[in-house]
Amino acid sequence: MYANCKGRFSVYNRATGQEQAYDVGAAFMYGHNPKDLKFRFQRVSPIHVSPHNPKVIYHTSQYVHRTEDGGKTWVTISPDLTAFEDDKQMISGGPITRDITGEEFYSTIYAIRESTVQAGVIWVGANDGPVHVTRDGGETWTNVTPPDLAGGGRVDAVEPSPHDAAKAYISVLRYQLGDWMPYVYKTENYGESWTLLTDGENGILEGFPTRVVREDPAQEGVLVVGTEYGMFISFDDGGSWTSMQGNLPVTPISDIKFHRGDLVLSTMGRGFWILDQYRSLRLPNARRRSGPQSIVALHVPKEPIRWEYSARGNRQITEYPRYPRPGIYIDYHVYQNFAGPLELHIVRSQGGSVDTVRSFTVMPEVEEDSAEPEPDMATGRVAISPSGNLSQEPGQHRFLWDMRHAGGWHGDAKYRYGAGGPLVAPGSYMVIMNPSKSQGTAQKVQLQIDPRVMASGVTLEDLQAQEELALAVRDFRSEVDAYIHGLEEELKDLDAKERLKRREANRKAALEQQLGMLVNEEGPYPQQMFQSQVRYLYGVVTNGAKRPGQDAYDRFEELKAEWETLMD
Repeated sequence: MYANCKGRFSVYNRATGQEQAYDVGAAFMYGHNPKDLKFRFQRVSPIHVSPHNPKVIYHTSQYVHRTEDGGKTWVTISPDLTAFEDDKQMISGGPITRDITGEEFYSTIYAIRESTVQAGVIWVGANDGPVHVTRDGGETWTNVTPPDLAGGGRVDAVEPSPHDAAKAYISVLRYQLGDWMPYVYKTENYGESWTLLTDGENGILEGFPTRVVREDPAQEGVLVVGTEYGMFISFDDGGSWTSMQGNLPVTPISDIKFHRGDLVLSTMGRGFWILDQYRSLRLPNARRRSGPQSIVALHVPKEPIRWEYSARGNRQITEYPRYPRPGIYIDYHVYQNFAGPLELHIVRSQGGSVDTVRSFTVMPEVEEDSAEPEPDMATGRVAISPSGNLSQEPGQHRFLWDMRHAGGWHGDAKYRYGAGGPLVAPGSYMVIMNPSKSQGTAQKVQLQIDPRVMASGVTLEDLQAQEELALAVRDFRSEVDAYIHGLEEELKDLDAKERLKRREANRKAALEQQLGMLVNEEGPYPQQMFQSQVRYLYGVVTNGAKRPGQDAYDRFEELKAEWETLMD
């Protein structure tokens, strides 16, 4: 692991816990006027590992330095690539407090990147304005600063295109100089000419200075930009921009990285944030590839992992970091001409038969209780429903399938067959949108067993057995709950009458006696009656990834026999 603070380059060994210092120049810079220093390093002088050779590391002062032995020896491979104006070199701080520690050294290289397409093509930008490129690994450098860019701004990011060695982007920050315009430029000829992608009117407004720009490594022309006040995305190589703020705080975005299918970003003071499955950002472009009849574009991860939090939680204990809920993100884009209604089906093909595991439609919004749900006393679990609702409004949407079957019967119709069903077993599934319409779309999902679960000795067959028993207990519980609800509703109607006939009074007494055998009395730690016993068994069966114990099977048979007796 490599680290730096004002040129103090070090290598951290996680095995030993030691940090080895290999400073470029090995000189103590504090208290010196920067014009007198051999090397000018500011606080966040960049470190860049070559994408072509992990042993090649670049580090920058006003020069580009290179090491191939972890910092033991450094070679300077460039001239001074900054503007280095004499009147900008001075002792900072004062007259009250002298503060000259390298924090704000002007005229240093602030950004460096080597092209992933072609080795030796290296772009750098300085914090006082210039942009340079080399195409031969540092033998020769060319000043390619955009001619219409005013001097003095901080080149906060350089981004060689991951698709074309001649193409690159830069982001320049000038608000410290009183200029609050966004500046993102693109070149397609190694810097011979540049195009300004942010004129203040094509989506990123004046007053949103830009700090970083990155291009999607898998789809050319999809750009993301971090500004002083949030995130923007372009699907047309910077021709237009759209806010992608979502639930991000309004804060400066200092860097962005596409990493293992996700979009990771850092902020100034508000932590690190991750957008899972950034591939879904490409959905608006899917229509051009699939033809004009497509009305919905769909993206689902191909091999998600079946996982869950600890059985007695399924919820976070601390507020931060915020971990994702267990489930599969289903991203889709609805185009303007979609008339609806939108349907989503999770289908499993197994043994020659097709089983619809779960179905969703656009439903009226249900007002949710903002309080943290309490665990069920019988099961010790918290039922987590899919995040939000299906939407068929034009635009980008994300839906979370919790990898569960539908829950059981519920007395309130809006919660009936909703959350709380058993986890599905690993296997092959199809996510289908609008299967009855000619414009329907589908994608296959191969749900994987959690490798940690497999390492503990649990097999696919174990999880299939658990799913089978859990579904049987769920259905039995639904039967019991529906029956009890009917009794309670009948009793409620009788209680509402001022006077009861003898037949009604006898019926009320019979209902109360039957409910007394089925439902717990109110109060602390009552005797657990039949309904509670069924719910408890459901918790035992579904608690943790496993093959249910023999006692669970035996208890299920006992409860079914007892139920038959109660119904006689």
